[in-house]
Amino acid sequence: MQVLMAAFLVWTLLSPQGRGTEAWPTHTACRDGSLQVLYQSCDALQDFGFSVDQCPKQLKPNLNIRFGIILREDVEELFLDVALFSKGLSILNFSYPICEADLPKFSFCGRRKGEQIYYAGPINNPGFEIPEGEYQVLLELYTQGRSTVACANATILCS
Repeated sequence: MQVLMAAFLVWTLLSPQGRGTEAWPTHTACRDGSLQVLYQSCDALQDFGFSVDQCPKQLKPNLNIRFGIILREDVEELFLDVALFSKGLSILNFSYPICEADLPKFSFCGRRKGEQIYYAGPINNPGFEIPEGEYQVLLELYTQGRSTVACANATILCS
């Protein structure tokens, strides 16, 4: 009986469904009247939690967010790449250092593999109004060695 259970466990771990081939669910980061932000993890190994406290078309300079994930890598340095697209055309690309070795900006900088990052608070961004349309955003959070911490495909729907 133990051999049968061991064989079943090995088959389960090695089957295509056990390899992360199924997509993570689509989550709603925020929804408010004419604005909706949806996201889906593009990391085959793990999902994460993200939400925005308010979802106005007119973004304020300090936007309150919540983000949570369990680390697969130590975080000495952490970077965020953002790519914004509309109708398949690139609109904006930028990289932002979140944790630098000599300049940690958040309390989670320096956390180790297996620890949790949970951030609830403001992020600084330029205040602006979101024009009507559908936008795709690719976000990648990665370490100094280019290991992915989190990856998301987001869709912004504004009417």
